[in-house]
Amino acid sequence: MSIAQKDYKRITVKSLTEMKANGEKISMLTAYDYTMAQIVDKAGIDVILVGDSASNVMAGHETTLPITLDQMIYHASSVVRAIHRALVVVDLPFGSYQSDPKEALRSSIRIMKESGGHAVKMEGGKEIKESIKRILAAGIPVMGHLGLTPQSIYKFGTYTVRAKEEEEAEKLIEDALYLEKSGCFAIVLEKVPAELAKKVADKLTIPVIGIGAGGGVDGQVLVIHDLLGMTHEFNPRFLRRYLDLHGLMTQAIGNYVSDVKSKDFPNESEQY
Repeated sequence: MSIAQKDYKRITVKSLTEMKANGEKISMLTAYDYTMAQIVDKAGIDVILVGDSASNVMAGHETTLPITLDQMIYHASSVVRAIHRALVVVDLPFGSYQSDPKEALRSSIRIMKESGGHAVKMEGGKEIKESIKRILAAGIPVMGHLGLTPQSIYKFGTYTVRAKEEEEAEKLIEDALYLEKSGCFAIVLEKVPAELAKKVADKLTIPVIGIGAGGGVDGQVLVIHDLLGMTHEFNPRFLRRYLDLHGLMTQAIGNYVSDVKSKDFPNESEQY
């Protein structure tokens, strides 16, 4: 049976809670620049994540760790200028919130004031509870992130599925419940067993957005470059490519080079 979907002119954190309550799945994608964000927003996406994955797909770093707060603000402000409907969530980058709750608040305030973003996202559970409390107390919406947490890659040493063992799974559930109790408006679960992810989503009243977490959660998020096939070496099981832009763009640019070399471009109709 299909579920009647409310026509939201502007997505807010309250909209996402309503979507979960109504059984409507939440769509979420990354964007890092004005042009891409404009396209994503017009296509009807619910949430745009200005992810620290910009460190990988925009800057070519191996991990998300090198990207700075200033760079995140730059990307986020570019996205915010493009959107009319989507909720814009901005990742707090590595080093901007983990050790000092006051620094976490300062970082979040800068993101909100300088980029115009609507919320921030943080990796971790109870270990960052003081940072979460301060940010929420300032009236800044917080999205949590559990499971595979890329900012902790050197701690775990691998990007494999998290929480397969009972002890880690129990901690993840406890952290998810804690994040909800603390006031987070949603949680991203990355690369965890589908059964566990569904269990978490069923326990919480706030939305759970999955990436590599199966279909039993309240929504899905992917990196836009992966979805469009702009990246071609990254092939996790959870990724569905909707285009092969890598191939299409390579062919188009190759055709341009050939036309320039052969003096076919520009022709008489393409000059003044």
